[in-house]
Amino acid sequence: MGWNAEWASKGARVYVSCTAAAPALGDNAGMNAKPSDTPSRGESPADTTHFGYREVPTAEKQRLVGRVFSSVAGRYDLMNDLMSLGIHRLWKRYFVATSGVRRGDRVLDLAGGTGDIASLLLERVGPEGEIVLGDINGEMLRVGRDRLTDRGQVRGLRYAQMNAEALPFPDGSFDLVTIAFGLRNVTDKQKGLDEMFRVLKPGGRGLVLEFSEVKADWFKPLYDFHSFQVLPRLGRLFAGDADSYQYLAESIRQHPPQEALKAMMAQAGFERCDYRNLSGGICAIHSGHRL
Repeated sequence: MGWNAEWASKGARVYVSCTAAAPALGDNAGMNAKPSDTPSRGESPADTTHFGYREVPTAEKQRLVGRVFSSVAGRYDLMNDLMSLGIHRLWKRYFVATSGVRRGDRVLDLAGGTGDIASLLLERVGPEGEIVLGDINGEMLRVGRDRLTDRGQVRGLRYAQMNAEALPFPDGSFDLVTIAFGLRNVTDKQKGLDEMFRVLKPGGRGLVLEFSEVKADWFKPLYDFHSFQVLPRLGRLFAGDADSYQYLAESIRQHPPQEALKAMMAQAGFERCDYRNLSGGICAIHSGHRL
């Protein structure tokens, strides 16, 4: 059985051609509603989870997150530019440059979206290697595939729509698994980390690039002002969508901070877990190995 057939049998939607329509993801109503009692950062009751500052049924989060990313898919670079003031491009290059990826490696890039990380990785694995770009959102995946194809990056790339919490691959399939600016949108983050560890080969490495907790006290008020006052207004002005940008700012505050995420990686089985703050903790790179 070829990889495409194997993935499809395990629940992945394989993108040989990007013509299939994405599932309907609902409207944009109610995205700014906030509960009167917000849970601690990164925590939520067992039968509910956070969608930004809202508490929603766990089963609903995937649909709600899908709606957000279907809304911003065509303007994803603009979204990242607004959220990071353009610095995300440097973070991604540093992330890949320090990944330890080698020629001939097989890499899974989760939440691969518009293909920025996959494109950078492809240059390093060479023609002997392979990059699998996976994303749960079909709109994002199509944007990524079209962009990389337009650049002439075809050989060594595969695309599949998949859920990070239930990866359609056998144990020990990849030398490196990456997820950049995507883990905070996974409903069950621990399950996602467990799956990343499972599909790594012995000696492989898992890497997470994600917005995190700003460390400098003097900078926190400025960062909050940009996130909650400036960013939604820029989203409305440039993308006609303030609600999605409001959610994305809130999702960063709900994501586990650096030490908590490091502990979650260790719980998943990773060893030699560590992290490195970038730009004062605006984002961080977490790493762990399967030994």
